[in-house]
Amino acid sequence: MPIRVQNDLPVKEILESENIFVMDEHRATHQDIRPIQIGLLNLMPLKEDTELQILRSLSNTPLQVDVTFVRVSSHVSKNTSTSHINKFYQSFDEIKNRRFDGFIITGAPVEQMPFEEVDYWDELMKIMDWTKTNVTSTLHLCWGAQAGIYYHFGIDKVQVDHKLFGVFKHKVLNRRIPLVRGFDDVFYAPHSRHTDVPIEKLRADDRITILAESDEVGLFLAMAQEGRQIYVMGHPEYDRVTLDGEYKRDLSKGLPIDMPKNYYPDDDPNNKPVLTWRAAANNLYTNWLNYYVYQATPYDLEGTPF
Repeated sequence: MPIRVQNDLPVKEILESENIFVMDEHRATHQDIRPIQIGLLNLMPLKEDTELQILRSLSNTPLQVDVTFVRVSSHVSKNTSTSHINKFYQSFDEIKNRRFDGFIITGAPVEQMPFEEVDYWDELMKIMDWTKTNVTSTLHLCWGAQAGIYYHFGIDKVQVDHKLFGVFKHKVLNRRIPLVRGFDDVFYAPHSRHTDVPIEKLRADDRITILAESDEVGLFLAMAQEGRQIYVMGHPEYDRVTLDGEYKRDLSKGLPIDMPKNYYPDDDPNNKPVLTWRAAANNLYTNWLNYYVYQATPYDLEGTPF
């Protein structure tokens, strides 16, 4: 899949070095096709890392994808330069009159706070409400999934007694659902969180379909509204060394942190982590784009009501 980005986006060079087809704006405007319009609300602190991970994840189908980076106005990022934000991101007010084929709401490092105490919660609620009428399918990741489940279904997150941190085995349910088409019976995915959504409450809500879960860390994948809302509790987009960076960062700060599970060979942090989740992650994003975005979206995106 060619990913369309701004010509001078810093992560473009990294993607190209990985043999990922990145199309600049000039070439894209000369193709007589309508690209899939994807909005990315990036709430993660290291925004360029997340840009790279998400764009990499979207790069495995024949579709042309035009990605718009979106920011909240009610929070100032401390870990990404203001110049980068101003140059490559648009505020919600700037995109709220547009329609998107797909929209992604990332995680955020605020999971231990009540939702209502997050400084951009009111703005995020407006965005989640807007997705119901302006987006064909919305993908919620990690804290974004917890926030979406709370906003749309009133099911609150709970604190767990230890951080769910590492790479965990999951089992597929409801195999006939296209979102898990091509998955193995069991697959692996990273998690990094202190909170969870009680899976028994999700099972009790017939508006929610659970598609994959773990005996160790609970929900991984669920959907609602026939795929218009998709919730991913882990971080399938993480690259090989993301958990390693989180672990060593917390160690350097003297914070209490256990070694990520099922991650380092022989549980030795000096060993290179084994990448065991990339195929499942690619499958998830490809299925989402194909079955819930591309196949479901109208050609005339702007003129067709949802």
